[in-house]
Amino acid sequence: MAKNKMSLAQEALENTPSFEDEAESTEELLNDTTFLNDELKTHGKIKSTFAGNLVELKKNSAKVMLQTTNEMVVDEFGLIHSGFIFASAEYAAISAVNEENLVIIGCRSKFFAPAKVGDLITFEAKGRFEEARKREIKVIGMINEIKVFEGIFQAVILEHHILQTKIDELQATINSKELS
Repeated sequence: MAKNKMSLAQEALENTPSFEDEAESTEELLNDTTFLNDELKTHGKIKSTFAGNLVELKKNSAKVMLQTTNEMVVDEFGLIHSGFIFASAEYAAISAVNEENLVIIGCRSKFFAPAKVGDLITFEAKGRFEEARKREIKVIGMINEIKVFEGIFQAVILEHHILQTKIDELQATINSKELS
């Protein structure tokens, strides 16, 4: 008797290598590059489990690798939620600029192919306009030789952290009202 779609999908998901199965093959690469996070001037508390691992950092370029896991799955087929892919691409973009008070202000992106649990996605980011406060960063995400993501991110470098700037402005407003 033929198996129904649900049982076939569940079987495929169970037979897909998990992060733990793939960990040994990528562990050396990821462990050898953990020092890069010390060189990164922004996003110091980002969770690599969901945004990927920074594996290469050069002036105006960066490479991030995202190992997809069961925690990212949205259905019984093992499809990865595109938000994790986008987050990893954004992480590559901000890493390529590598400035302390960097804020992403826009993005044009395309998803070309789906990712499934167990995939290792490599994001390469290249920044432009290095002398300006406003930057443009192109990010391409690949699974092996297949392009799954491409985006052009726009970013701006602020003088202060974006949240601190608003707090300072609010404090100044409060102080001026108290003096009145």
